[in-house]
Amino acid sequence: MSKIKIFGLGGLDEMGKNCYIIEVDKDIFVFDCGLKYASGNLYGIDYIIPDFSYLVKNKKRVKGIFLTHGHYENMGSVADLIRDLKDTPIYATKFTKFVLMEEGIKSERIIEIKAHKKINFGPNSVFPIKVSHSTPDSVMYVLNTADGAICYTGDFIIDPTMKGSYDMDLGKIAYVGKQGVLCLLSESVFSEHIGHTSPSHKLTDYFKDVINRADARMIFLVLPTHLHTLQEIFNGAKNLHRKIVPMGKKLQNIVNFSKNEGYLEFTDDEIGDLSNIEDNNSILLVSDDKANPFASLNKIINGYDKFIKIRNTDTVVFAEPRYDSNEKMLVKIENDLAMMGCKIVSLPKDKNILLHASSEDLMLMLKLTNPKYYMPVKGEYRYLVGNGNLASELGMSPENILLKQNGDVVTIENGVLIDKFEHLKINDVFIDGKSNDDVGELVMKDREMLSENGIVLISATISKKNKTLIVGPEVTTRGFIYVKDSAEMISEIKKLCEVIIERNITPKYVDYNKIKVEIREELSRYLYNETECKPMIIAVVQEV
Repeated sequence: MSKIKIFGLGGLDEMGKNCYIIEVDKDIFVFDCGLKYASGNLYGIDYIIPDFSYLVKNKKRVKGIFLTHGHYENMGSVADLIRDLKDTPIYATKFTKFVLMEEGIKSERIIEIKAHKKINFGPNSVFPIKVSHSTPDSVMYVLNTADGAICYTGDFIIDPTMKGSYDMDLGKIAYVGKQGVLCLLSESVFSEHIGHTSPSHKLTDYFKDVINRADARMIFLVLPTHLHTLQEIFNGAKNLHRKIVPMGKKLQNIVNFSKNEGYLEFTDDEIGDLSNIEDNNSILLVSDDKANPFASLNKIINGYDKFIKIRNTDTVVFAEPRYDSNEKMLVKIENDLAMMGCKIVSLPKDKNILLHASSEDLMLMLKLTNPKYYMPVKGEYRYLVGNGNLASELGMSPENILLKQNGDVVTIENGVLIDKFEHLKINDVFIDGKSNDDVGELVMKDREMLSENGIVLISATISKKNKTLIVGPEVTTRGFIYVKDSAEMISEIKKLCEVIIERNITPKYVDYNKIKVEIREELSRYLYNETECKPMIIAVVQEV
């Protein structure tokens, strides 16, 4: 019999950053390791990753990182984690492995797995099962323990028409259910959607109609690893005498690899190159990396792209999902494109780029696995609640439906739920640029203050020999006031700072620390009284 702990480092009450931990006695299994895109109010932050401090502290017990598929929300922070877990293996299917390698992770760090091949870890084992999603080789995982199986679905839809690398093995899922499932962790993103997701994800006819209606060049904004959508675009353009040009090295690499491996089907004469960019019959595929949603299109709109210049005859198609966090940014981009005369095409509400399980898909998964306990994961809290309500409709006892937030620990001992109200303190980790370190709350507060109230810099120079003020104080402002219209205030700031400096100078000693503190405190009060603003104040006093 076992002692099992289940909790999320990310993905609970949020979109993205999926990372779920299952402990079986002393062994730790990590399922998915994703990132979250930064929203507009996170100044300068590229993306957000889970707090891995618990895993770093217990890294000798971590048996492996198991990835369900190659989307950044599920594998985008692996590179950040393995810097600290240098000996921990990464388990991924072929396409996911390729995406990881594109992110700079060495091949020898990744163990390529195949669906339906068991991976043993002493008394426990992990069994991947094929599921249908918008990226090939997607899997769900079954962690077999002495007390029963723990299943994590990853992302999936139920569509019997999806074949090959997009196929789903419902028979094996049902077999696992017959053997006994202790706990099911199932995604919740589309739990509020009534019915099945299929066939709203089938877009070939829609894309064909959009392409037929366009008279000139087209620009499709896509997600690079959503191969199902890319295939639909190729299918929609077939026999329409269009050249499809993947823009950017990363997207080109993914398209070439996918063609060679049979994930994408198209003929060589359908693909164009840089010489076709200006052609009226070209379709340009533009994608972004993990850090900056819409960055590529923004670059084109602002005239900084060295290959593509927007023309008023262009048709721009948004073939990627809308998220709540980027809605404002997307509306601004659409407005900019409209002002440039472009035709804008967004997917209608009855079409889905995201292939997530809707209510009927989720209930069918519950029926197939018949778990003792059910833990909705992946999505904002209202989606988790909606997913839990579906389990209630199927007759599951409310005590067995586990609605948790990041850091809340589910403890199961000898097959029975033990509510110990254990909680791990978990924070978001902000990643800015190429730095691997968390930017931190203090830096974010500084950035927020700068964005709202600007900065005031006070500089002065004191004679080292005579201990007298020889230059300044000078006042420099950015983002606070318009200097030419505020000469009187600038003069008052100089007088105030000069008084503070003079009273802290003696013939033998200058208290620089006290000068800086008093300038910040007194000047802050003065500026708030005058302007009701609180700019960041920096005092620089030096000796020469």
